[in-house]
Parts: sequence; C-alpha cells; structure tokens
Amino acid sequence: MRYVLRGDVYSITLPRRSGRVQHGRRFAVIVQAHDLLAPSMVVICPTSTSTPPASFHPEVVVRNEPTRVMCEMVGAVDERSLGEQAGHLTLDELRSVDEALRLVLDLV
Repeated sequence: MRYVLRGDVYSITLPRRSGRVQHGRRFAVIVQAHDLLAPSMVVICPTSTSTPPASFHPEVVVRNEPTRVMCEMVGAVDERSLGEQAGHLTLDELRSVDEALRLVLDLV
C-alpha cells in the first residue's frame, strides 16, 4: 500500500465504458480528504489535454505540460490502479480544483 495525499497526481489507465466516459491512459488528481484516505479506494478526478475550457475544468500543469482536470468525472478507484506518481498540484491549482468541485457538486 502506498501513501497518497490529496493533490497528488498519478498516471492511471481508465477502462473503456459505454457513453462519453473518459478512458485510457491519462493522469488523475487525488481529491479525497486526507483524513478519509482508505487503504484500498481513493477519489480522483481524471485529466485531459483535449477537453474544452470550462469553469469546472481547471487548468493545471503536470510534468511541465498544461492539462485540464475534469471535475465532473469525479469517482472512486482502487488504489492499486494508480500508476507512477507524476507530481503534486500547487496550492493555487488545488484551490481551483476545489472551486470546480464545489460548482459540480452544488456545494456553494
């Protein structure tokens, strides 16, 4: 079991599903609260370099490349599905993800 933190960015391969759900190899941001990080499941938001700009798609930089966090795709994954750690969001980036999640989840 690895130790993950909220704001960490990991590579992940999301399985193909029906509909317009993101799949394939990409990065994912850990968005689960530190205190709730269970040993087996983590809540993530996947990223995309091609998703259009939107208030719920904050831009972050991962490995020196801009990408957008798809906060409307928030979901739980098995911790074992996380690949290599690719970085950690800056405080400003994490705040923009928080704001987008508040919007998507109607927590404002």
